[in-house]
Amino acid sequence: MTDADAPITRKTLLDVRLAEVKNTHRIEVRRIRIMPGHAAGAHLHNGPVIGSIEAGSVWFQVDGEPESLLRSGDVFFEPEATRIVRFDAGEDGVTFLGYFLLDAEQEPEITFTDA
Repeated sequence: MTDADAPITRKTLLDVRLAEVKNTHRIEVRRIRIMPGHAAGAHLHNGPVIGSIEAGSVWFQVDGEPESLLRSGDVFFEPEATRIVRFDAGEDGVTFLGYFLLDAEQEPEITFTDA
């Protein structure tokens, strides 16, 4: 039987290791939309963020890594306290889900940095 014939298939899309053990008490999921051609700006988060693109596209780059164009169905990882150099919506804009891993008393925060 091929994957096309199987009633259920599973494919790993992302498997990352956290720099440190994260005491996670909750996960907040947000649907975020960025208008066409808008650059979110260089930033970092106070906890790890995992995301999946629902629609559109975005230019994504973690500091020190190559940039990539993410499209619908692609996933990404923003490590805690690591600068995200680019998160720039494509010509159709982008809608994505962001999963914020949080400890018991933590709220998700974003800090904008110089480009």
